[in-house]
Amino acid sequence: MTNAGADGERRTPLTVSMGARRASGSFSGRANGHLPTVEEVSAGGVVITPASKGFDVAIIARYNRGGRLEWCLPKGHPEGNETYQEAAVREVEEETGIAGSILTDLGSIEYWFTVPTHRVHKTVHHFLLEAVGGELTIEKDPDHEAVDVAWVNLDELDRILSFPNERRIVQTAQQVIQDSL
Repeated sequence: MTNAGADGERRTPLTVSMGARRASGSFSGRANGHLPTVEEVSAGGVVITPASKGFDVAIIARYNRGGRLEWCLPKGHPEGNETYQEAAVREVEEETGIAGSILTDLGSIEYWFTVPTHRVHKTVHHFLLEAVGGELTIEKDPDHEAVDVAWVNLDELDRILSFPNERRIVQTAQQVIQDSL
């Protein structure tokens, strides 16, 4: 199954995996006329706050390269020697304005997409975070990728999030929350 990613590129979602690895950033060779492959990694998460009905989650909206608005979980690349957890906390705060504290690992998703010069195999590590401060804003996003941010009830995310693989991460978060109550 192929869909367009937040950056407008075609992506093929793979299964949710619990493996952890850093992207090498290296290219596989251009054998038999195939595009070289670059490994990328990101981290982000499901940041929750108590709401009148269960929990709300901070999500962001971005325009893909085709100009379509897509709602997704906040995420981004680790910087320097950041761990996935540190990158997730930083990216969530940059893209949503909400400071979060990690509660648990929710697993990883993998997908492929192609840009004109290469194919990208991307792994995104997700964490469940508790909101501990801040206010919703996109003003802290240094890349200005997010065009909107919103608190959405956890039970409504399945119909709002643009990507099936992120909806599966939210289902994992729902199960973790249910198991802890």
